[in-house]
Amino acid sequence: MRAKCFYICMDSVQFKNIGVNNSQNIHQVNRKQDSAVTNPAVTRTAVPEFRPASYTTPVTIRTTLATKDEKKKYKELMEELVEPKYKRKLEYALKSGKLLKDNSNDKSTVLDNLYKIITEDRDPGLDKNTILQECLDILANPYVITQTCEDIPQEYQKSIIGLITNLDTNPQKIMEAKWELDNMHTGTCPAASIEFDLATKHTAEFFRLVEGLTSPKHEVTKRIKLDSLSENTLDAVWLLNKFKTPWQKEGFDSATVLLKPDENAIIRARIQNQHKDKGERSLIDVLMQSTFMQLGSQQTYNSLTDKRAPNDWTQDSGGLIEFEKTFVESVIEDKNTTSVIYQNVDEEGRLSGYTKDFDTIKKELLATLKAGHNINIGYTWPDPANDNRLAGHEITIVSYKVKPNGEGVFICQDSDDDKAEPIEMSEKELLPKIHHAGIPESIASKDFDYEESWKVTLDEYNEKKGK
Repeated sequence: MRAKCFYICMDSVQFKNIGVNNSQNIHQVNRKQDSAVTNPAVTRTAVPEFRPASYTTPVTIRTTLATKDEKKKYKELMEELVEPKYKRKLEYALKSGKLLKDNSNDKSTVLDNLYKIITEDRDPGLDKNTILQECLDILANPYVITQTCEDIPQEYQKSIIGLITNLDTNPQKIMEAKWELDNMHTGTCPAASIEFDLATKHTAEFFRLVEGLTSPKHEVTKRIKLDSLSENTLDAVWLLNKFKTPWQKEGFDSATVLLKPDENAIIRARIQNQHKDKGERSLIDVLMQSTFMQLGSQQTYNSLTDKRAPNDWTQDSGGLIEFEKTFVESVIEDKNTTSVIYQNVDEEGRLSGYTKDFDTIKKELLATLKAGHNINIGYTWPDPANDNRLAGHEITIVSYKVKPNGEGVFICQDSDDDKAEPIEMSEKELLPKIHHAGIPESIASKDFDYEESWKVTLDEYNEKKGK
């Protein structure tokens, strides 16, 4: 089994544009290593990360072009497409109701944002037709979203290694950087899960982000409600500042945040524009996952190495911990996300018990699905390569069914299984493995009284620091 990454737990910054450093020589564009495995931290019963509330955004489903403007945009998009299969995918997007969805931050539709992609400037290393085709691929089948890392073609490796090593001439460092490139497998499964959830539940917002991230500025602004982060406004402000999120206050209860990938992500995206192999991340995946990793890692992610800087909550340099993932999900989807921890993990990183019985866990998951939400979960297994300490992975539960033999099965999206389709996991297999799950507080609080667990995390950090 391929090792995968595990995500546990858990100064107002001015807006700025960050350019791509030293990448002019790969302006035309812009592997596999096992994911970094993080040992679970000691867990607790008080678990949700941020104050929860409604997950869903009202959206009107339309399958018919109603205005001259919509008809004009659709006609021009159709004319832009050469391959019949993509014309069919655009037609499917309209007939399925996806194309005219307007559940975005500024009420723009999917159609509006696809039209902007083909009519407005894109990053000079990205082709508008390639972007449009990737958008239609995702509209037709969001399971194509993947975290599988792209290889770096030989002609770009010298330049990339120079960026990784900061032009260091030490042969050992150059060799180590080359090994990393040749053996890289991203630790971005939480980011990929959020990407999938956004594409399926907030479709217009997903493509609004795609439009902004592929533009010459590589950024997008988003207005969020502060109570999506915390019940207390001052606590929400503290969180934005703690995560070094560029933001501006908008009235008493809202803020505008700036979302953008790390400065090296565009290099990988430009490479994927012309050199994407089957099963690799699309340029959209690269930019979206980098943006979410930046947001959760206090702006320290590096797409070239798939590493981030350690901080107060984790000394790991790999993927996002659960606390960080929940912050990202709360901001990106502007929803009050609660992360409920079901497993107790001891100081050695081994499973020591559960906070709830399996019947209760199942009841909470099914209630969340019935309410119309996907569920991002982290599941674990003993890693024999690490003295059977827990390793883990993030996936998304999208539905549930019962087989004719009475066996319950969860339908899931896994960004790391090399399959562009849903997978099935029996409840008997999955329930004991679930470490944490994002569910509404109204469901979680039926069994426990919860404190916003970022406060618990901070208290634990201060206590440890005091000792």
